[in-house]
Amino acid sequence: MANAKSFLKSGHPMTLFASFLYFDFTFAVWVLNGAMGPFISEQFHLSPAQIGLMVSLPTLSGAFMRFPLGVLSQYIGRKSAAIVEMCCILVALLYGYFFVHSFSNVLAMGVLLGTAGASFGVALSLGSGWFPQKYKGLAMGIAGAGNSGTALAAFFAPRLAKIYGWEHVYGIAALFMLLPLIVMIVFAKEPPDIEHRTLGQHLSIFLKADSWYFNFIYIITFGGFLGLATFLPSLYVSQFHIAKSQAGTLTMFATLIGSGARVIGGWSSDKFGGIHALYGVFVVVIGSLLGLATSPSLAITTALFMLAFAALGAGNGATFQLVPMRWPMATALAGSMIGEIGALGGGILPNVLGQSKQHTGSFGLGFGCYAAFATMVLVMLAIVSRRWTATWVGAGGRALVPAESGASPSEDAEPELQTA
Repeated sequence: MANAKSFLKSGHPMTLFASFLYFDFTFAVWVLNGAMGPFISEQFHLSPAQIGLMVSLPTLSGAFMRFPLGVLSQYIGRKSAAIVEMCCILVALLYGYFFVHSFSNVLAMGVLLGTAGASFGVALSLGSGWFPQKYKGLAMGIAGAGNSGTALAAFFAPRLAKIYGWEHVYGIAALFMLLPLIVMIVFAKEPPDIEHRTLGQHLSIFLKADSWYFNFIYIITFGGFLGLATFLPSLYVSQFHIAKSQAGTLTMFATLIGSGARVIGGWSSDKFGGIHALYGVFVVVIGSLLGLATSPSLAITTALFMLAFAALGAGNGATFQLVPMRWPMATALAGSMIGEIGALGGGILPNVLGQSKQHTGSFGLGFGCYAAFATMVLVMLAIVSRRWTATWVGAGGRALVPAESGASPSEDAEPELQTA
C-alpha cells in the first residue's frame, strides 16, 4: 500500500477525516428507513411492494438532490454546502421524530431523509481535493468508506428501536448528527481544486457521453450496494423469518465489508488501474447475483451477499479513481451527477425485488434481471475503455504521468463528442 506518511503529508488529513465522518453519518441517515423497515412494515402491515417503495423513496429523493448540491458547492464551496446539508438533515430527522404517525407520513419522511443522500459528490471531492493525482484513488476510497454508515444504521437502529420504539430512533439520530457538523465547521478546509463556471457549463456535463458511461457503471456498483443495503433487512426477515436484530447484524457485516473494500478498490486502482479493477468487479458481481437468484440457504445466501458487497464496494472505489482524472477541475460536480444517476439504481433494485417477491413468490427474478443489466454494462465498459486509454487515462486506467503524450487528463478534451 502507498506509504502512509507520504500520503498524509501530501494533503490535508483533517479535511479528509471530516469528509469521511460527514459521509458516514449522512449515509447512515439515508438508509435509516431501510434499517427500520421490519418495524415499520409490522406496524402498518405493509406488502412487499409497499416495503420496496418505502425503503427506496429516500434513495430516489437523495439521488435527485445530489447534482443540485454539487452545483451549489461550486458557488459557496464544498465545506459550506456540507454544513447547509447537515442542517437540513437535522430538520428531516426531527420531522421523523415528532410527526410520523401513518404510512403516508413515513413516505413523506422518506422524501425529507433523501437530503442525506446528496452528500456523496461533495464529501468525496472535499476529502480528496487536497491530494495529488497519484493518491486520488486512495483519498476518494477513504472518504467514500463513509458508506459504512449503512452498517451503523443496520446494527444500532434495530436495537434502539427495540428498546425505545422506532420513532425515537430518528430523534437519537438527530443528536448524533451534531458530531460531524461540529467537526466539519472546526477542522475542514476548502481545497483549491475548483474552477468556477456558469450554470450552463455545469449542466453541459449531462451532454457528455463519458458521463453516461460512468453513470451506467455506477448504477451497478453503487446502486447495487445501496439497493441491497436498504432492502436486505426486510429480505432476510421475509425469506428466512429470522429476528429483526439478526437481520440487522447480517446487513451490518455485509455493508462493512463493502465499505472496507471501497478503500481497497481505490488503492488497487491507483496501482493497477481502475479499468482493470472494474473488470474483476463486474465478473464477481454478476456471478453473485446469479447465485442469489437460485434462492439458496441462509448460509449460502449470506456468503453470496458478503461476496457481492465486497465486489460492489471495490467497484465504487475503482469508479472514483477514474472520475478525478476525467474531470480534474470539476470533480464535485461530476461526482454529484454520477452519484445522482447511480443512486437511482439503488432506488430501482428494492422495487424490482419487492415486485418479484409479490408476483412470483421469490426474489430470484429480480436478482436475475439485475445480473443481466450488469452484463450489458460490462460489455459497454470493454468497448469504451479502449478510447479512454487512448485519450485521457493510462493503460488499464492508471493515472497518466507528465511524460506521456497523446493523451490529456483535462476535462476540456471531449473525445466522446466525436463518437457519441
